[in-house]
Amino acid sequence: MAIRGELVSMEREITSQVQMCLPNGRLNPEAVGWSRTPMHRANLRGWGRNKRFEYWCISTPSHVVALNVSDTDYKVTNAGFFLDKKTLKAIPLAEIQWLKNGTKALTGMENEPIIGKGKEIQISMTPYAGGVKLRMDSERLKVNLDVVVPPNHQSMGVLVPWSDKVFQYTRKDNCLPVSGTTIADGVEYRVDAEDSYATLDHGRGRWPYSIVWNWASGSGRTNGREIGLQFGGKWTEGTPSTENSLRIDGEIQKISEELTWTYDVNDWMKPWRITGSRVDLTFTPIYDRYSNFNKVIVLSEEHQCFGYFDGEITSESGEKISVSSVFGWAEEVKRKW
Repeated sequence: MAIRGELVSMEREITSQVQMCLPNGRLNPEAVGWSRTPMHRANLRGWGRNKRFEYWCISTPSHVVALNVSDTDYKVTNAGFFLDKKTLKAIPLAEIQWLKNGTKALTGMENEPIIGKGKEIQISMTPYAGGVKLRMDSERLKVNLDVVVPPNHQSMGVLVPWSDKVFQYTRKDNCLPVSGTTIADGVEYRVDAEDSYATLDHGRGRWPYSIVWNWASGSGRTNGREIGLQFGGKWTEGTPSTENSLRIDGEIQKISEELTWTYDVNDWMKPWRITGSRVDLTFTPIYDRYSNFNKVIVLSEEHQCFGYFDGEITSESGEKISVSSVFGWAEEVKRKW
């Protein structure tokens, strides 16, 4: 499958706090744009189409671990995932609560804890001065991690409008140092900030019933440079926004261009290609995390492939930067909800 990229005009950068919604619950036009630090407050109103989620994924030399708390008004999901990068042993966990709100403070405000309480999975994401504490307790997977958010750290936030009734704010953050422990089926894995990275996917919005998206992210050091990759596709087409950016030695550089994604939906383990005027990358998977939840009117089908990025990116100044074996993931997700 190939998705052709199209150039769009440069998005407006937002540099001061802004409310996502007007008093009537419709989109605030002043909220459309992107930011280097969190500027959007998700003052969502109404019930039934709101989607709030917080997803953290940690990559280390030995393993991957992810935590997710998602609230879609009528359904709350607490989820975890573990992958041993050497043996490819995986532990997928999810607990769904229908018509029960097991989350707390998914408002988009900074420095508020996010708590997902289920019968089998308990998750907390607690900001503190200089970072975020990630905790998870379940029978098979236990997480005790501290993410460091350095002073003046930049992230990429963007509001994507489908209309004045349905819109999504997402903040993507990567290359964050993280340390602590992961215990998977009784085996302890150490996480060292020297060679481990945390990535955040923060989302708040009002969504259409049916949606398909691509997301790719990577964090690592290559040829002495710290590189963060952040790309999206499908869901932003036809809007004035993209969720594409590069992090080069700590600086976020926005890409206001729909990139071209090429991959084989009949063989997800074949190399993927992500290309554009400033991106020329091959992604080689090592594992496909496939999930399929189908209740007819509610559907979630996902292929999240973990692997390595290689190729070349171009900075805003025109510098060509080699990318070699930067670990991350690329995915295609279909949702009806």
